Amino acid sequence: MKFHDPLKTGQILPNAIDRTDRALLGALQDNARLTISELADSVALTTSPCWRRVKLLEESGYITGYQAILSPKALGFGVTAFVSIMMDSHTKEMARAFEQRLMEIPEIVACHNISGRYDFLLEVLARDLESFGEFARETLQSLPGVKEIYSSFSYKAVKEKRVIPVMEKHI
Repeated sequence: MKFHDPLKTGQILPNAIDRTDRALLGALQDNARLTISELADSVALTTSPCWRRVKLLEESGYITGYQAILSPKALGFGVTAFVSIMMDSHTKEMARAFEQRLMEIPEIVACHNISGRYDFLLEVLARDLESFGEFARETLQSLPGVKEIYSSFSYKAVKEKRVIPVMEKHI
């Protein structure tokens, strides 16, 4: 389930949430399957105010969705590659075509438009090195506007869980 994105309209103000909201966000990041009753207990609220706060956090864009975290290894993905892409053109049209095309490729699990020598950094999953090589040759090199590809491979994930800092000292 996804919610609207008030960041695009500038509606979110980090100081607009209080300590209880931050505790709710932290608890939900840790375990989004908590019932409202369990969540309310964890932040010293009753269920109705807790439910209202969670709904407001969703509607305000602090919570943008809920999802299960899957194990790539258990699903047969033995290789994680970080692929730097240099574009041969920096027009809006080329960037849009590139971004639109990679949204259709499930092996690309993350993409960032970055500063520096390269233009994009992709996180790619593959069964093994051979299948990654085939993917790089047949898929990545055929993306619109790609001039250069540089790949690095992860030996192991050191910090895998993506947890957004929500305590006041971090914002």
